[in-house]
Amino acid sequence: MSSLALYRRYRPESFAEVIGQEHVTDPLQQALRNNRVNHAYLFSGPRGCGKTTSARILARCLNCEQGPTPTPCGECQSCRDLARNGPGSIDVIEIDAASHGGVDDARELREKAFFGPAASRYKIYIIDEAHMVTSAGFNALLKVVEEPPEHLKFIFATTEPEKVIGTIRSRTHHYPFRLVPPGTLREYLGEVCGKENIPVEDGVLPLVVRAGQGSVRDSMSVMDQLLAGAREEGVTYAMATSLLGYTDGSLLDSVVEAFATGDGAAAFEVVDRIIEGGNDPRRFVADLLERLRDLVILAAVPDAAEKGLIDAPADVVERMQAQAGTFGAAELSRAADLVNEGLTEMRGANSPRLQLELICARVLLPAAYGDERSVMARLDRIERGVNFSAGGGAPAVGYVPGPEAHAGPMAGAVGGPAGGPVPPGGGPAAARAAVRNSGAPSAGLPTAGAGAGTPAAAAPPPTAAEPAAPVASPPPSAPVSPAPAPASPSPAPGAWPTAAPAGGGRRPGGWPTATPAGTGQPPATPSVPAASAPAPAPAPQTAAPAPASSYAPPSGGPDPRMLWPNILEAVKNRRRFTWILLSQNAQVAGFDGTTLQIGFVNAGARDNFAGSGSEDVLRQALAEQFNVQWKIEAIVDPSGGSAPPPAPSNGAYGGGGYGNPGAGTPPQRPATPPPPSSPAPTSQPPTARSTPAPAPQPRAPEPPPPVSPEDDIPEDDDPDLNESALSGHELIVRELGATVVEEFTNE
Repeated sequence: MSSLALYRRYRPESFAEVIGQEHVTDPLQQALRNNRVNHAYLFSGPRGCGKTTSARILARCLNCEQGPTPTPCGECQSCRDLARNGPGSIDVIEIDAASHGGVDDARELREKAFFGPAASRYKIYIIDEAHMVTSAGFNALLKVVEEPPEHLKFIFATTEPEKVIGTIRSRTHHYPFRLVPPGTLREYLGEVCGKENIPVEDGVLPLVVRAGQGSVRDSMSVMDQLLAGAREEGVTYAMATSLLGYTDGSLLDSVVEAFATGDGAAAFEVVDRIIEGGNDPRRFVADLLERLRDLVILAAVPDAAEKGLIDAPADVVERMQAQAGTFGAAELSRAADLVNEGLTEMRGANSPRLQLELICARVLLPAAYGDERSVMARLDRIERGVNFSAGGGAPAVGYVPGPEAHAGPMAGAVGGPAGGPVPPGGGPAAARAAVRNSGAPSAGLPTAGAGAGTPAAAAPPPTAAEPAAPVASPPPSAPVSPAPAPASPSPAPGAWPTAAPAGGGRRPGGWPTATPAGTGQPPATPSVPAASAPAPAPAPQTAAPAPASSYAPPSGGPDPRMLWPNILEAVKNRRRFTWILLSQNAQVAGFDGTTLQIGFVNAGARDNFAGSGSEDVLRQALAEQFNVQWKIEAIVDPSGGSAPPPAPSNGAYGGGGYGNPGAGTPPQRPATPPPPSSPAPTSQPPTARSTPAPAPQPRAPEPPPPVSPEDDIPEDDDPDLNESALSGHELIVRELGATVVEEFTNE
């Protein structure tokens, strides 16, 4: 076996053997047939694509005894001298401009150029790497290139044609060469391997083509290296990946499947295997980006392999088609974008492994980002989770809904309280509803179809101790009661654990949801009488204590609690810091029609809100988006909005909070306040609110209801009104038994 390099043993000897450059070889052959050959040519293009080889073939065609001809005979002396392994011709001079590009070399060439050829038809100068010729050298050649003698031809070959001065370029015929297409190059390499009688596995040639990057010479050099190290079984895929440094396909399959199922443990295990195996993390990220690119194309064009859009063996294409089916379109596009950004960030990084792990974390956690592509990826995961649970396939991906996921109740006819009926159809709304309804809804919850004027429960008739007041019924789309949030679905293997949200099982600013069936926790909502049960006779009714989550905005105006997700979105568009502060630490605590109370989980969050100008941002957002001028009051509410407010005494609570159906009406002080432990009146008929409940727990004493100054009128028999009572130091001496030493009077 000859030790000659593979690219030299298979160098083309005619234009018909040149691959991938038909846009150059066809016009040149036609010019030779028409005998319209120019005196100077400029061949440009990437390295290893056939520029110098085509220049030698053109010289062979010009000096053939049968020529000028597009097909050299191969038998004459000139053709044998210019053959693949020939000695060369004295009339065809090749000059390397990298070492002969000065003005002295150009002057010497000009002096020798006027001598005629020794034995051939033309004297041909092939100047390789022509961009290395200096400006003075080109100017020295300008005259002879512009008006050469009849026997002289020039062929310039360069990878940087823009560095050839314009006066030379204007006197040549310029033919730009291109990189060879992957399919054409793969077929050519297969033919070469067949001539070498060495078996090669199917997955090897795509790796060689990728390593060659469209250059025939580079690809032939890589193939020569693999053939030189082949054993009896030939060139194997494992050998090629190990020698060329590419990532094994099994590792790419593992990390892609981990992305699809949200399996963080599997993804980081692949990262550890890459580092422990001595592979380059940058090469792995580049290979992963290549795989994601193929998956994006396969998701859009299922027959991409037949159309030549993907260059891979049949078994690999089949495996990638299965992988593309496990991703949503938005999720796959987001993963490719993040890997591409990570590859850019890895250039010059001090810790490539850390960068690789961060890339995997970003792909696995779309819920950590609030941009549009992350939201769409989360919707894809929700839909795939529903499909998996129905079909029994891959495990469902864990999902933690944010505040924006609870904007459904704003939808009027189709929106309802958490746990209501899911409207027919699909899309993001149905996906969100499917996640919220993963457990059975609690019994007794009102449906979205309930009329606006229907009270949630029949109120007791008025008694002597309870003055009559108008009934304030909750809006049909308002949540009924605070109940424990549904248990989150079991996370996929290796999924990221999520911390339990503060505030009784839900996120600050989120809405309470119904308790799923089977959790073992009794619902905290009042039972709703059956539709067939007769309604109580219409009579003046008192405002019964509403559930903790029921609330009617004063005068039928906008309800800030229902608008809270939209308020957060409006704030986010104005200032992201304020949005983060409100969405993570605050919720609506109360509203009396003019003042909006914002409850923060701690005093630090409240002070941060007040001292950072966020109050003005919230007020401006309310005025601009909702056309309301509400006052903002920041308070501390450690319960996170999940603990119910104190029950009012005899319906006389007038604090204006969410538990007060009579907000907006002046409070009424009873003539004789009942004792705290007095039992309920026996004349009160049982109502639908008398639902069996767990054993009552001891409760702290309830604070007295607030009373406005104008309503704080003392009774006539109040003992504190005795005007003859002692005061000053006399009172102190009598009550405390003290001795007054000295008394100062400030006048």
